Amino acid sequence: MDSNFLLQTETAERLYHEHAAPMPIIDYHCHLVPQMIAENRPFRSITEIWLGGDHYKWRAMRSNGVDERYCTGSDTSDWEKFEKWAETVPYTLRNPLYHWTHLELKTAFGIDTILNPSTAREIFDACNDRIANDPTFTPQGLMRRYNVETVCTTDDPVDSLEWHRQIRESGFDIKVIPAWRPDKAMAVENPQTFRAYVEKLAEVSGVDIRTYADLVDALQRRHDFFADNGCRLSDHGIEEFYADDYTDAGINAIFDKVYGGTELTTEEVRQFKSCMLTLFAEMDHASGWVQQFHYGAIRDNNTRMFRLLGPDTGFDSIGQFNTAKSMSRFLDRLDAKGHLAKTIIYNLNPADNEVVATMLGNFQDGSVPGKIQWGSGWWFLDQKDGMTKQMNTLSLLGLLSRFVGMLTDSRSFLSYPRHEYFRRTLCNLLGNDVENGEIPAEELPRVAQMVEDICYYNAKNYFRF
Repeated sequence: MDSNFLLQTETAERLYHEHAAPMPIIDYHCHLVPQMIAENRPFRSITEIWLGGDHYKWRAMRSNGVDERYCTGSDTSDWEKFEKWAETVPYTLRNPLYHWTHLELKTAFGIDTILNPSTAREIFDACNDRIANDPTFTPQGLMRRYNVETVCTTDDPVDSLEWHRQIRESGFDIKVIPAWRPDKAMAVENPQTFRAYVEKLAEVSGVDIRTYADLVDALQRRHDFFADNGCRLSDHGIEEFYADDYTDAGINAIFDKVYGGTELTTEEVRQFKSCMLTLFAEMDHASGWVQQFHYGAIRDNNTRMFRLLGPDTGFDSIGQFNTAKSMSRFLDRLDAKGHLAKTIIYNLNPADNEVVATMLGNFQDGSVPGKIQWGSGWWFLDQKDGMTKQMNTLSLLGLLSRFVGMLTDSRSFLSYPRHEYFRRTLCNLLGNDVENGEIPAEELPRVAQMVEDICYYNAKNYFRF
């Protein structure tokens, strides 16, 4: 992992070092905890910052035969957890975790040593010494270290956004912007859970929610509140796109039914989700926001572990949903009304790559370059092969030059090297094309600008932060 890691040609090296690497990071979708940024307290240890909440590493450790107590347990020490991760790393060869692990050690801690059982204690102690004695080794310090300009967190409509306000008022020089994630407001599969959420929404919005119209009023108030606090993006985690037909009377009746504690039929669930997804999209358009859709995950597959640990602990997988027609109907429904906002679509199943890439062109309207975007390789596709396939497909069926680039989608302050990983992969693709003669050598200045655009300027212009 020298300075030319993943760069196979001289042109790729030049593109990366001169044009990609200097660009600031706009991390427009992540799951960082705003309170941690606001409080900016030092980390306890490398284990806290590196293994806490990292379900990628937990999945690998479980696959390597490591007991759960060393992943998520409270009865094991930071050293014991780190030691088990170090034992796992040599078995991650050809998994992106191997590259990410060593990129993070190198860029954050200056450690070039390969992590394995024989080096674990040395690296553990060196990292902890750096954390304890370097005053810049805090959430804010790490964001500065990686040349971050803007991050967008992921926030529920009931969130107070108090930590975002505290960050702004502190004068912190990196923008930390909330993003609206209203998934729970359309999660009507469980009436009790839905009602509990609606009651919380009523409390924070000041609306006495008794009807569907009240629900819409409360959500609009919270949407306006988010806008007043700098929000410019929404995000939706959905299994598939919903575009079933529905009527106002039918939605009113469905709300009354689920709010009253009665389970809905599958058809009623789909109708309600279709209505809510359209409602949210129209709110976003009216506010000038960008809407994001992450679709295709089957979550919480292991019910035993879900009961033990809860969601987002490493038991999700790629789903297989035939959602192309629904995606088209959903986008067309909005476009026909003139209510289609800037949109980013992320698919989790790589079998949908060509579907998404060709769907974009149906709804580009010439108002802005790349109005409908295909998001970078997401989650299980957030690695060299997944990113390469996404960029190759976008190149063949759309305009790679207008792509808004990479994001971390991470809960860790050490995940920014994923932008470096992406940038190296991008530069290698384009550098190979130049040296193979597939892009004329005289176009190299245009290619260099293309790299800078994808790494930074496209996102800067698209989101208008």
